[in-house]
Amino acid sequence: MNVDTALMRSYFTGLQARIVQGLEELEGQPFRTDVWERAEGGGGISRLIEGGQMFERGGVLFSHVTGATLPPSASAHRPELAGRPWEAMGVSLVIHPRNPHVPTVHMNVRAFIAKSVHASDADDVFWFGGGMDLTPYYPHEEDAVHFHRTCKASLETGGPDLYPRFKKWCDEYFYLKHRKEARGVGGVFFDDFSEGGFEHAFAVTRSVGDHFLDAYVPIVQRRVALPYGERERDFQAYRRGRYVEFNLVFDRGTLFGLQSGGRTESILMSMPPIAQWRYDWHPEPGSPEARLYELLPARDWA
Repeated sequence: MNVDTALMRSYFTGLQARIVQGLEELEGQPFRTDVWERAEGGGGISRLIEGGQMFERGGVLFSHVTGATLPPSASAHRPELAGRPWEAMGVSLVIHPRNPHVPTVHMNVRAFIAKSVHASDADDVFWFGGGMDLTPYYPHEEDAVHFHRTCKASLETGGPDLYPRFKKWCDEYFYLKHRKEARGVGGVFFDDFSEGGFEHAFAVTRSVGDHFLDAYVPIVQRRVALPYGERERDFQAYRRGRYVEFNLVFDRGTLFGLQSGGRTESILMSMPPIAQWRYDWHPEPGSPEARLYELLPARDWA
């Protein structure tokens, strides 16, 4: 079969618009819009905010890029697709709040299509990927419970087995191996997903995207007015350093974007505005900062 890329593009652009509207209502000011084109093929729309009262930095990005041959990060695990033209599209977001009691959040939903070029390539090859995960700076357990329960609800359309699988995948994926430490409290993550055919896989992906605001907005509303000071901001910057390390060392989306000639400004928009590193630092035992680390090991939050 030939994949309906127009249908997918319509969904992804609509999702971007809905999420930005929801975040603008929280922030009380509009996001900047940056429409861009990629010389190698395709382009996108970046919607971003910097220096907001609520969101220190964040962006909700739509991209639809094309290429003549697969980049190494994609063809390495699907060598039979080497040489095929490809398309990749989706919505990716990262929000770095100003208040350290509000967690950073990441979400993306995406599709990849390797186009048929020969008679032996009867069908386009497609897969979907995505998920969302939460990175708190201070230990508010009810936020992790709410986030995971919403993630679980987002996958009910695909059957009862998806949440346990995708939750485990997220725990394993967002793990800093060199630190032996989870990036946050997880969520769900999936990739190379085509189970049940195009309609089923696309429906699961849409449901994840459609649940994002329900997963995150109540947490922001619950935490944004909590007081904080220099100590909390300092620890937030320290933990943001872990976020940077993961994105630059392990994240498949970042590596794919850079290797495929993607737009650097958009790819690295996920980086926090301020981050710190310290040599062999450990939080004071019994402190709120130390209790954060008690939340990070994988558990059954839902």
